[in-house]
Amino acid sequence: MSKAFVNKAGAQRVRAGHLWIYKSDVKSVEATGGIVVEVLDEASNFVGKAFYSDSSEICLRIVTTRNELVDDTFWRRRIVEAASRRSISTANAFRVVNSEADLVPSLTIDNYNGVFVVQTLSQGTDRLKETIFRIIADEFAPVAIVERNDAKVRLRESLPLANSIAFGKIPDPHFIEQDGIRFRVEPLGGQKTGSFLDQRENHFAARRFANGRALDCFTFAGGFALNLAKVCDEVLGIDISDDAVRAARENAALNGIDNVRFESANVFDTLRDLERRGERFDTIVLDPPAFVKTRAALRSAARGYKEINLRALKLLNPGGTLITCSCSHHFTETIFLETMGQAARDAKRRLHLLEKRMQSADHPVLLGVPETYYLKCLVFRAIS
Repeated sequence: MSKAFVNKAGAQRVRAGHLWIYKSDVKSVEATGGIVVEVLDEASNFVGKAFYSDSSEICLRIVTTRNELVDDTFWRRRIVEAASRRSISTANAFRVVNSEADLVPSLTIDNYNGVFVVQTLSQGTDRLKETIFRIIADEFAPVAIVERNDAKVRLRESLPLANSIAFGKIPDPHFIEQDGIRFRVEPLGGQKTGSFLDQRENHFAARRFANGRALDCFTFAGGFALNLAKVCDEVLGIDISDDAVRAARENAALNGIDNVRFESANVFDTLRDLERRGERFDTIVLDPPAFVKTRAALRSAARGYKEINLRALKLLNPGGTLITCSCSHHFTETIFLETMGQAARDAKRRLHLLEKRMQSADHPVLLGVPETYYLKCLVFRAIS
């Protein structure tokens, strides 16, 4: 087996629980990109076995810290074990394998009611594609398997972007059910791998806090809006994407929900316009796309988060609920809470923090790998 020697910092990082070793911490390696190599420290002590990338700044992704055979049986066991940790009775769409968090770095597998969507985001998992497809076919009896490799992160691995059906046929139209609400999904063409599965539990939880007149900003396909409609008098959903609004309307019709309407508009502009018109809401949801992709963009992203939350607070009735989210890993919970404090101060509102939430349980967080904790969902009540 090829070997990679890493410096003290790289070895300590892994021994502290992380799974990544950066190129700057690799002293030497002679291997082909995508293969599994044995990782040793400067004293030739065993550190682990890892996918090697000859292109990415994340040079080594640890797959095991045991000196064990990494073969097809190993990968089958990892995938089956990850699937066995999912126990979801209220939805037929969920994440089966959550990359690093399930100890299969750079691999995600989502199950959309029998259509399995696979992303191989490094040279290592991309090299294993056929093995992964075979394991899914053997273990889960899929209707179809989709290779959904259009994520731009693959370019850092010198991998091409591609979408294709690897097995079977996708039903057209194809539907999933989430907590009693049906959605049409497009595994080959929708955002992410077809839907925002990581928000499913937060979509449902919103029903516990919502009432009255509701506003759902960045609604996408209506995940929050349709759940809000179950308990609210009326709901307005806003998204800048015409396609998203069209999908949200179709999902509302699919479920016979008629107390929600959707508009295609820029959320920032709409919040200002609603304020000028004197509009008020009892429940507001903010679920924006990631404003910050890198640590360098954190300052400007914080201004964006503060702006939308400030505007939302000015629209919120006394006693109203604000459910606000961030899916930016670099925008930590601590920074998020500080930003909300600033927004509340400038809006001259006082807030109770009712609940701190995160991504759904099928997107677990692995201690030692902070990148796996990315989705924050804060629930506030305006008390003045």
